[in-house]
Amino acid sequence: MSTQAQEGQAANPPAAHDAEPHREGLAQRLNWLRAGVLGANDGIVSVAAVVVGVAGATTQNAPILIAGLAALVGGAISMALGEYVSVSSQSDSEKALIAKERRELEEMPDEELAELAGLYEAKGLSPTTARQVAVELTAHDALGAHLSAELNIDQYDVVSPWHAATASALAFTVGGVLPLASVLLVPEPWRSAVTFVVVLAALAVTGGMAAWIGGSPRTRSIARVVVGGALALGATFGIGSLLGVAGVV
Repeated sequence: MSTQAQEGQAANPPAAHDAEPHREGLAQRLNWLRAGVLGANDGIVSVAAVVVGVAGATTQNAPILIAGLAALVGGAISMALGEYVSVSSQSDSEKALIAKERRELEEMPDEELAELAGLYEAKGLSPTTARQVAVELTAHDALGAHLSAELNIDQYDVVSPWHAATASALAFTVGGVLPLASVLLVPEPWRSAVTFVVVLAALAVTGGMAAWIGGSPRTRSIARVVVGGALALGATFGIGSLLGVAGVV
């Protein structure tokens, strides 16, 4: 290969493959998608279980609407709060580690350089090469190099609790509206059966999306959420029907 061609490759490194997660902000996007898919799945199951249970006990729309709206609003707030608290803890931990690493680089740069070289040597590089890599990376971005090698953290890609909470609440609401609308809009003789079908189909979609995000087998993921949703709907519908027959409601 000619010297000019080599220089051209050095100046223009090959781009990352489209299917590989090399782009900036990956943690933020995966965090947002994960919260959204889980929120939608919970919204579908939670609200569907409530409205189907009430529909099993009564044919009146008012009790179904009240119960469904209560489950929808309460569930969305609960999901948002849970995501915010959980992701806030993760974000605080990452920020604390970043601050600690920054302080160590300021107070003991030589020790940190030796530590970085040792990490690359432990990965298989020769002592000379590991030292050279550590020196060059430190000159370019010392903090970024240490965070990546030691902690697998990107200082510019710390997860946002607000993004996760918002995505989760919105997704829960969207997912919960589906069974609520189905049970209210479909005529009474068919409402439970149609709601079952709509809910299970929606769960199959969220299960497929969850598998796509995680890179896991789709069939297994879809089967898990569909079977779980069917059990939840069957249980609440059965309880509601028994209470209705017994004249409790």
